[in-house]
Amino acid sequence: MIKIDSAGWTYTGVEQASLHDISLSVAPGEFVVLCGASGSGKSTVLRLMNGLIPNFHDGDLTGTVEVAGLSTATARLDEVGLQTGTVLQHPRRQFFTDSAPEEVAFALENFGHEPAAIRTRVDATLAGLAADIPVDGRLALLSGGQQQQVALAAASAHGPGILLLDEPSSNLDADAVQRLAASLAELKARGITIVVAEHRLRYLHDVLDRVVVMRNGRIDAEWNAEEFQAVPDEALARKGLRGDVRPADVPALPAAGASVAGTAPDDADPAGALRLTGIRCRLGGRVVLDLDHVTFAAGTVTAIRGANGAGKSTLARVVTGLQRCPGTVALDGRVLRPRARQRVSAIVMQDVQRQLFTDSVDAEVELASGLKDTDVAEVLRDLDLAHLAERHPLSLSGGQQQRLVIAAARVSHRRIVIFDEPSSGVDRRHLRSISDQIRRVARDGAVVLLISHDEDLIALAADAQLTLRRPEPAQRVSARPNDG
Repeated sequence: MIKIDSAGWTYTGVEQASLHDISLSVAPGEFVVLCGASGSGKSTVLRLMNGLIPNFHDGDLTGTVEVAGLSTATARLDEVGLQTGTVLQHPRRQFFTDSAPEEVAFALENFGHEPAAIRTRVDATLAGLAADIPVDGRLALLSGGQQQQVALAAASAHGPGILLLDEPSSNLDADAVQRLAASLAELKARGITIVVAEHRLRYLHDVLDRVVVMRNGRIDAEWNAEEFQAVPDEALARKGLRGDVRPADVPALPAAGASVAGTAPDDADPAGALRLTGIRCRLGGRVVLDLDHVTFAAGTVTAIRGANGAGKSTLARVVTGLQRCPGTVALDGRVLRPRARQRVSAIVMQDVQRQLFTDSVDAEVELASGLKDTDVAEVLRDLDLAHLAERHPLSLSGGQQQRLVIAAARVSHRRIVIFDEPSSGVDRRHLRSISDQIRRVARDGAVVLLISHDEDLIALAADAQLTLRRPEPAQRVSARPNDG
């Protein structure tokens, strides 16, 4: 089904090759997991398989790649696309429409299916989505986990024999990860060939047939399913791979409101604290965040947890002044309007490509630091980016881009810093360096909020945690905006 023979790849403008002499065969119906450190070449291998290399990305390809009998170097991209479906780490990058039904129909229309067949296929595909996804709502208003489910449905709707997924679990809560595993098991049962590039491995142990470990653009090791089951966590750690997940033991933060389960914090706030009062937010006609009182102390890291769609990203937008809703936000006892909150806040988004503005890694950090005296080289060394200082940010891997934006947030010296899923696409070795940087921002006196589903990161970085839940649909709140 897939045959890669002695393939090498170097992106245009990059001196070092991304892949070296890769040979890999995937049999029809096989489920293969690609893993390895950030920048090891996993995503590049997927681009070989879906034909984006060499038909979309510029560079130098050696060796041969065949997918479903097609040579990706000579076949048209639409011919390869008919045989494959791809789900990106950040699904919104691959959406072409504004709703789930339109998105599922998009590929079918492009491949020339009859209208009646399209309607039947769309109805059947949407019926398989989770019941809590408003399929007629705007895709932009869905949570990251809900968007990922729509992307998986859209990628498989035209019936490809091969499905390729890049870090599909990176922004998902535990329940969504289990739904993803079940969906992949169902697709495998249909005989679809599946290749997943992933850092988190254990949720796939019941469906995978083989694990391929990448290192510096080469295949470093291979395990079949039985061998992988026997690999101890210590051996995974030596290769920088994620192992068993252990729930983080972090104290709960006092808070009150329909979005939380707990008690209100004390009336007296510590110096520099961030206090939210009477926050009531609607999105798409639904209550998404309802907080009576919550206080975040300066100099500490508070993990914001909860299921996909519970309001975590909404909370981040409110705190940083990017979303208006009734209620007040006060910093060190002074109520701040949205524009003032924007000036004192920094955020690391889930999709960090939206935050890359310059033409080199070191320039990106210098831009974030402004006129302040910052040792750019030290920051890059701390996050294992020093050897990439002259590289264009968009040429980096997803995990490297993540660490770059974290470096920029650290040197921004803002009083409020929010990290929204900062460990997506991050391997085990770099997880600790990221947690160290998050803690350093807090030690500098900032109010730090860490939005994450990553138990390992929360255990390493968080001092307290606030768990959000979806408010009851029957609640009635005022939708009148307030400058708060």
